[in-house]
Amino acid sequence: MDENHNGNIHVLGDEPSLFSQFLVEVRDHKIQKDRVKFRRNIGRLGEIFAYHISQTLEYSHRRVTTPLGNVEMPSLINEPVIVSILRAGLPLHQGILNYFDNADNGFVSAYRKDRENQNGFEVKVEYIASPCLKDRVVILADPMLATGSSLLLAYDAICKLGPPAHIHLVSLIASKVGLQNITSKIPSSMLTIWLGAIDEVLDEKSYIVPGLGDAGDLAYGTKI
Repeated sequence: MDENHNGNIHVLGDEPSLFSQFLVEVRDHKIQKDRVKFRRNIGRLGEIFAYHISQTLEYSHRRVTTPLGNVEMPSLINEPVIVSILRAGLPLHQGILNYFDNADNGFVSAYRKDRENQNGFEVKVEYIASPCLKDRVVILADPMLATGSSLLLAYDAICKLGPPAHIHLVSLIASKVGLQNITSKIPSSMLTIWLGAIDEVLDEKSYIVPGLGDAGDLAYGTKI
């Protein structure tokens, strides 16, 4: 991991909390069988990520009139843009959006494409649907940071629509390899990383071990 990024990496699951409990349930192969609960737990994790990210944003003091008087309180100046990688990112996206009610949204279509007559795969981005991101704060959500390839492609696509002022990368679980890949290629001044956990291993198919399995399939069913 790039030492320059250490202060920008936050691993929320390291401390015992409701966040770590939801992450336990998301990983547990027995609880995963309840597809509704799996999606809901990812949404809950997204909500907690959103709360922590909100503490880094800019606020101004606003005068509020109550039935009994007036009070000055901090109020968010600008909502971030929430960008997710389809389809696995949707429950996480919705959880974040639950807290940023009026946020603009973007979606990136990325998928693994097997190489013909070769081992391994490459990641393809088909399209991106997004507002202009110039000078905006972006939350980029993808539940699993395995190799980091899809997130780097999404980052490149986002920068073509901006560049944004700052990117908050949100993933439930990252591999050490994927995290190194991300931090070595995106400037530390541009990026803050929010994770649930960091796992040691990628298997031969580039799945995180122990990870949680295929988040998209668990949330929405097995694809062809």
